[in-house]
Amino acid sequence: MHVIIAGNDEDEGQEAVRKIKEETLNEKVEFIHCDLASMKSIQQFVQQFRVKNCPLHVLVNNAGVMLVPERKTEDGFEEHFGVNYLGHFLLTNLLLDMLKLSGTHSHNARIISVSSAVHYVGELHLNDLQSRYSYSPHGAYAQSKLALVLFTYLLQHLLTAEGSFVTANVVDPGVVDTDLYRHVFWAVRMVKWITSWLFFKTAEEGASTSIYAAVSPELEGVGGTYLYNEQRTKSVDISYDEELQRKLWTESCKMVGISDISICL
Repeated sequence: MHVIIAGNDEDEGQEAVRKIKEETLNEKVEFIHCDLASMKSIQQFVQQFRVKNCPLHVLVNNAGVMLVPERKTEDGFEEHFGVNYLGHFLLTNLLLDMLKLSGTHSHNARIISVSSAVHYVGELHLNDLQSRYSYSPHGAYAQSKLALVLFTYLLQHLLTAEGSFVTANVVDPGVVDTDLYRHVFWAVRMVKWITSWLFFKTAEEGASTSIYAAVSPELEGVGGTYLYNEQRTKSVDISYDEELQRKLWTESCKMVGISDISICL
């Protein structure tokens, strides 16, 4: 595979490229800057990718922030909702035509979005998606992860309705030992440090279900599923609400300034 790592940290991105090349001897690995907290950066990334004239067989939406203090992205979105959800929503929609051109009947292109088990306790506040009236880091994080599940299910419905050879699935990586926890209370960080070997997955273990969703022959042509530990699992009941899915999609299109393709179906 030709692998492109999109990220907002040039040094970390280039270090990841170096390690992958060293360990796999695959020279077709590169880094392109993309900050999901900036719609301008996302658009610039897509332009750079298009210039390469590469096919796009797999898109993994994996960026995220967790439990950050109340603050806004460059475009004025609440950071959890803006980075975890809207950034991926815009990126996916801007790359959708390339995914459709790359997928075939026997080899569907695949979209994988990384959610979390916390979506089970999430609530989607359509009248306050930016958490302006009542901000809770936990509530905002959970809402962003629920939004990813709702988005994935409607996206798959739209792709199926138009006969596209593209599938969309959502992944729960489990509790993974990463830097996402740097904003939690110090006592929680101490407990995490002490118990991580017992309760937390390594980054490699956490990535396994995303990799399964990206390359497993078992999922060829299969979309609209929630995956945990490489198994199809039921997501929270509200995530299957088609009316809620459509309302979120329509509102998301307005927020990022793109056409709403869902109204055509």
